[in-house]
Amino acid sequence: MTNKSGFEIRAEILRQAQGLLEGNLCRKADAVHVHNDNNPNDKKPLPSESILASDIIAVSKELNEFVTAQ
Repeated sequence: MTNKSGFEIRAEILRQAQGLLEGNLCRKADAVHVHNDNNPNDKKPLPSESILASDIIAVSKELNEFVTAQ
């Protein structure tokens, strides 16, 4: 077990938050692809969302609150 610095912990939480948001966005797009494949007469547009730094920071703060909760 290694001791991580505060910077390393924050960087890891940021990566986890970004991965979570990217995964959610992929699942939304996948759901639209499945819908469009199964409903050729009722096609939906792909989500045009983007992930902002502020979104990643907000999720990071939420994850950090969970980690630091006693």
